[in-house]
Amino acid sequence: MAGNKKSTFRKINDWFHLWIGIASGIPVIIISLTGCLLVFEQEIKQNIIYGKWWHITPPAHTAPLPPSEIYTRVKAQVPTYKFHRFWYYGDDAPVKITPSNSDSLIYVHPYTGKVLAEVDHEDIFHFIQDGHTELWLGRKAGIQVVRWSTAVFFFLLITGLVLWIPKKWNRKTIKDSFTIMWSAKRKRINYDLHNVLGFYSLLLAVLIAFTGLIMSFPWIRDGVLYLAGGVKTEKKAKPYPLDKLPADTNAVHKKVDLVWEKVRTQYARHNTSSVIINIPEKPDAPIYTCTDMHHGRWRVAYFDQQTLSILSSSEPDIDEAPASSWIRRSNYALHIGAIGGSTTKILYFIACIICTSLPITGFYIWWGKKKKKKKKVPLAAVTN
Repeated sequence: MAGNKKSTFRKINDWFHLWIGIASGIPVIIISLTGCLLVFEQEIKQNIIYGKWWHITPPAHTAPLPPSEIYTRVKAQVPTYKFHRFWYYGDDAPVKITPSNSDSLIYVHPYTGKVLAEVDHEDIFHFIQDGHTELWLGRKAGIQVVRWSTAVFFFLLITGLVLWIPKKWNRKTIKDSFTIMWSAKRKRINYDLHNVLGFYSLLLAVLIAFTGLIMSFPWIRDGVLYLAGGVKTEKKAKPYPLDKLPADTNAVHKKVDLVWEKVRTQYARHNTSSVIINIPEKPDAPIYTCTDMHHGRWRVAYFDQQTLSILSSSEPDIDEAPASSWIRRSNYALHIGAIGGSTTKILYFIACIICTSLPITGFYIWWGKKKKKKKKVPLAAVTN
């Protein structure tokens, strides 16, 4: 019988998985469930919520309006709004403008400059996002609860794998470990849902949790980037003397238009018509752009206001980036499942559903064992 006793490591592992799992159950359920809903946020918004005006048919042989023209036409329609950032989603989608003096988002027709819609930034997905990142507890307390719940969940996945590994590998244990016995009783089905589905979702669940930890803890992020080859300090754009800068707003707008066209036609490599660009608010600021927005990743580039040349602080193409830079720029895409397009998003959605169920099925397993122990009649009671 001595050979059947659990080792100290196994006892600690089992204790951690049970009691820490129960303690962190509710936060993990909320984080996982809101994560499910956020996987397809853009698809739901663009095809269902914004469907009536989102999809635009590009006119033949016509290019979208440049930022300066969008600015002029929108300013005439909503003069009270202050804005300088333009998000081109593509030639067949609206341009998004984020006013600095309003919580509304403005969506504009890219070929006419007509305001298609004003949408409140505080929509249902903003509410879901708050639940995912803060558990609706407020930023200060909520972020701490989420980051440590994510850390606990990461270790629960590891301890769960230890529990999943059979003591002996044979035909029966292989079948039990990899298949769900749908014909069994309810308790056994629940156990299989926890044990088997937990194993099949393990790799994606670990990846989701670990990328979440990278975003939550700076020391983990810095450690990962260091192991991947180190973090090089990016050179900041040097300000230019004020007397060398354009004196009028129109000149700045024209330069922004030239940079926008340059990014679309010469610089971008992926999803070339999707570009974010800023009109500089300060005379010594470079022109900010973001391009190559594809599968959850992007590429930031800064351009000199005078020469329109790209600055050294700009990011290289993701395919040419060193490992540390690739991880930093791909971490978000790896976390939300966008890294491989629709296929990985579907897989992530399923994994998130399973992660949501794990605390529930795990609690039911524990509750069933607890009730079973209570039903056992003590030997003394039988003899009396």
